[in-house]
Amino acid sequence: MINSTLCYITRGNEVLMLHRIKKKNDINQGKWIGIGGKFEKDESPDECLLREAREETGLKLTSWRCRGIVTFLNSCCEGEYMYLFTADGFEGELSDCPEGELQWVSRDFLDSLPKWEGDQIFLNLLWQDAPFFLLTLRYQADTLTEAVLNGKKIR
Repeated sequence: MINSTLCYITRGNEVLMLHRIKKKNDINQGKWIGIGGKFEKDESPDECLLREAREETGLKLTSWRCRGIVTFLNSCCEGEYMYLFTADGFEGELSDCPEGELQWVSRDFLDSLPKWEGDQIFLNLLWQDAPFFLLTLRYQADTLTEAVLNGKKIR
């Protein structure tokens, strides 16, 4: 299993989203996701978060919170433990991202963008300010086949 971070940077009612359109052979191709990536050797979740934020956005995060852990399982790739963060403080200027196009979008508009089906589950938890959670999302390719929140099957 891979360890990774996934972060949703907020600015008022807007969220910084990454439209994954630049990488070849990308399981996220065409989808809108938060920023983040895989841990490097001996890196903690928050160290990975800060490094990935800087690399993908040019921003230095100044206020963030770990909100949960998402276990992402897919028949097409190795599984991931994703440490899910939100951030509401940052410094610097947005830069180009090598993995896609960054765009500030309203939370309402975000619901209509193409993304992983299970993302809506954890985004709703984030927007409801739910307590720390464990969420397992099981996919067959692009199709969500099971979702388990804090040990209870919800899908």
